[in-house]
Amino acid sequence: MKDLHHNLTFIEVVAPFDTDASTPVVGTIIDTIGYEGLEFVLTIGNLYDADATFTVLVEEGSVANLSDATAVADADLLGTEAAVSFQFNDDNKIRKIGYVGGKRYVRLTITPANNSVAAYLGVIGVLGYPENLPVA
Repeated sequence: MKDLHHNLTFIEVVAPFDTDASTPVVGTIIDTIGYEGLEFVLTIGNLYDADATFTVLVEEGSVANLSDATAVADADLLGTEAAVSFQFNDDNKIRKIGYVGGKRYVRLTITPANNSVAAYLGVIGVLGYPENLPVA
């Protein structure tokens, strides 16, 4: 078995929470410096609203606060935003989307629509292929 433990860094992008709103959930900005791989892992709990949809957007930029944010080109994603987006009947699932672009800063946003009852969500960023080993 190989050592994965010292090769990955985990970042809480969206802390596990429940929302009953249709307000965008903007994740933590991830600084990719020192790493060559980034994966977002979405944990979807119970979704109680019978017509809610949740659209995922991945953005990138060169400025730390992402004031220059632009949507990531499809060619710079592993998987698609459409495939990782979800709806009311996707209870208790895990989805992932990878980033292989060249910008330093990246974030993920989830935008709910028609959501007025509790929806349980969380997102973790996984940085891999570090330039220096081991990682903390």
